[in-house]
Amino acid sequence: MKIHEAFDAFKRALETGHTIDFLEKVTDDFHFFVPLPLDGWNQKQQGRERFEELVRFERSVFQMSLTPLIELENESYGMVVFRSEGLLNGRPFRNELSVVFEFEKDRIRSFREYVGMPLKNYETP
Repeated sequence: MKIHEAFDAFKRALETGHTIDFLEKVTDDFHFFVPLPLDGWNQKQQGRERFEELVRFERSVFQMSLTPLIELENESYGMVVFRSEGLLNGRPFRNELSVVFEFEKDRIRSFREYVGMPLKNYETP
């Protein structure tokens, strides 16, 4: 199951900061979209280095664990609905998200993450 391996590597990168397993699975034209409401992140992101920057940024703000709830896939795409919970800037959070991976043969060409609850809901007033 491609989606299970892809999400497992994605999860490991975000939980531990170890991106090698994930980056070994991506194509040369790898790109991604994440729902961060921040300048520079609210558009298409390109490449392995940018993914490493995303992981460093998210780990500087979040301490999280990801739990897959639903995994679906066909030849070209895989989707995982997952729970993310932990600490955001030292405050507890819990959210449900989904990520859709696009595959090119057995490699990850792209992913797009969809958030269940905007991060603004966790910011201090």
